[in-house]
Amino acid sequence: MSPEDRRAQIVDAAIPLVMAHGVAVTSKQIAEAAGVAEGTVFRAFGDKDAVIEAAVTKYLDPEPLREQLRRIDPSVSLDFTVRQVVSALQDRFRGMFTMMAALGRSGPPERRPSSSSDYASIVTELVQPELDRLRIPAERVAPFLRLLAFASSIEVFQASMPIGLDELVDLAVHGIAGEAPAGEAPAGEAPAAAAPEGPASATPTRKEAQC
Repeated sequence: MSPEDRRAQIVDAAIPLVMAHGVAVTSKQIAEAAGVAEGTVFRAFGDKDAVIEAAVTKYLDPEPLREQLRRIDPSVSLDFTVRQVVSALQDRFRGMFTMMAALGRSGPPERRPSSSSDYASIVTELVQPELDRLRIPAERVAPFLRLLAFASSIEVFQASMPIGLDELVDLAVHGIAGEAPAGEAPAGEAPAAAAPEGPASATPTRKEAQC
């Protein structure tokens, strides 16, 4: 086995241990999980901290998530596409939260410059077959789904009134009320004043009606 393959083997074995034990994981535990001698771990990385950092870096790499999203078949249905995206993001966020908590770190991990743009491009491409159904620009779908997935992955938010994946998908695709009935003003917008009786020339403009 090449040195690179050996390092990869050790890192893969270390990831679940770091998530479970954080910095308290021992080099012996890592060696046993990787099926190598403890001295091999030190020869490959120098010290335990280097193994932990390599494990964290690999786990937080966004490319596996992006590749998972690229494999989604958007021809099935919009509901299916949204479900796969939200589910993948939830798994990603929950794993990140677990890793950060195990290491006693707070705040989001360092983000690579291309990470968000790559994710957004992939999701935008996924919803292209359903453009005629979208009520928002296609490029806004990605941040919207990410926000839903992020909030629903925070344990304290789900403790008292949990929201399941099916509900999230239904909310994302169909909303909570659908399109407003004819004549009903959108939320936050005052309805136009009723036109007074009389000749058409006396009908106030929309701007006048709202003054």
